Amino acid sequence: MIFDKLINHLKLDKQEFLFQFNSHPNYPSALAFSDTLNFMGVRNDAYELDKEYWDELPEEFIAIVNNSFSLVKKTGNNYSVYSDKVKNVNKKELYNNSTDFVLLFEKIENTENKSINNVKPLIYAALGIIILYTLLNHTWYESMFNILSLAGLYISLEIFSQKFGNTSAVIGSICGGDPANQAVNSCNKIINQDKTSILGLKFADFSLIYFIGVTVLGLFFPATAYIIKAFTFVSILAIGYSLYIQVFVEKTFCKVCLIIITILVAQLLISSILFENLFLEIKTLLLVLALWIIIFSSVLYINNTLQEKEKLQKSNAKNLRFKRNYELFKRELVENEKISFEDKQTFSLGNKDAKLHISIVSNPYCGFCKDAHKIMEGLLKKYPNDISAQIRFNYFPEKSNEKYTNLISDFVNIYKNRSQNDFLTAIEDWFEHKNEEKINEKSDRGTSAEDLNPITRMSQDNSNLGLNFTPVFIINGYQFPEKYDRDDIWFFVDELLDDEDFQLNPSY
Repeated sequence: MIFDKLINHLKLDKQEFLFQFNSHPNYPSALAFSDTLNFMGVRNDAYELDKEYWDELPEEFIAIVNNSFSLVKKTGNNYSVYSDKVKNVNKKELYNNSTDFVLLFEKIENTENKSINNVKPLIYAALGIIILYTLLNHTWYESMFNILSLAGLYISLEIFSQKFGNTSAVIGSICGGDPANQAVNSCNKIINQDKTSILGLKFADFSLIYFIGVTVLGLFFPATAYIIKAFTFVSILAIGYSLYIQVFVEKTFCKVCLIIITILVAQLLISSILFENLFLEIKTLLLVLALWIIIFSSVLYINNTLQEKEKLQKSNAKNLRFKRNYELFKRELVENEKISFEDKQTFSLGNKDAKLHISIVSNPYCGFCKDAHKIMEGLLKKYPNDISAQIRFNYFPEKSNEKYTNLISDFVNIYKNRSQNDFLTAIEDWFEHKNEEKINEKSDRGTSAEDLNPITRMSQDNSNLGLNFTPVFIINGYQFPEKYDRDDIWFFVDELLDDEDFQLNPSY
């Protein structure tokens, strides 16, 4: 299922989205798609809505068009449909090619592609520097040769990147093709279904190796002119092989392959007509040989590393699909002995009548508690009417110093005299900066003492139940299963809220 343009329009990390979507236990259903959007920070609600009501939908919504999840955007009397490509259709075409499923969404602030592997700006900068250098230091035909090398290098990098699931706007714009017939698209047939394999490298990978090599050698004109000329003659073999595959094997032409062939032919003509036959020193030959070995080894290493990573991701996705099964999670959760607290009001947050209750046993000076509190705060923000929560700090006067006592007093004061949001902000600020003076400034306590007896009784309650180590995450009286990471709760909240058997027990 391809929805590149949808992912790009929502500014989501494609690899992360596909990984989460594929690992969902209900993949590839609409529920899996909706849950993945939620996880990526795009809040949404799904409906089965008759077409007669579609005119009342907002300007942007998600629907299943031509059996693919697509973003539908109203543009006057027509609609723009974002899936693997952007298409403009009229109302009749949209209604005829879509189901009644619609998904209304709202993007949460700061939801953006956070991939740390995006090195394209560095690549562009490097290419620009090389172009500037060659224009300033080489003849016009040497500069032309180097610019052609850079063009081939850039296209080869895009093909290499696309092999590992990244979307290439350049390759997409060159190849085009009918998105409904993506499987037989000419570029896919030639590039993605390439049967060549030498140490795991495809024919397109050798294009990358070749252009990296001639780009580096081209910086040292005219000393390397003779050996570059030799390589351009060797490229005739690659040109012949590529044309043979396209004409006689696949019987279709690949536009991007023809562009690379055009670049190779142009370089062949420039080198054979304009490059001089200089004497090649043995030390130059050895350096060139070392260069090609380094380039080949580097591309081979990167290729094998990315392939291994891809295999691990696919395997992990299958394992997570099993792990994220709600029934398995619930079984692990309720296997633990149910915990019943005597004090349920101190530091109580959210909707007290909610059917899902979360307790977090923590300590302000516990380094691991920060992430647990972030999860709780995130759940309260996302489900303000459906979840209640209680922060249960462990505090014992006889074991606590003055700083800890004052900090707890400040928290009690803020909780009693400020809004719930102010209290949560103070907790968040504390775990971020660990600054007692700043928390004291947020409270109205000054130097007066607060009644900490409820906190002491709550802490004793924790101790009596053996909850001494922090943090401890408890859902409706059941301790969060050790087999799961606390972050995994995001995958089960909606089902916990819909599970009538798991509603908050009044006796809890």
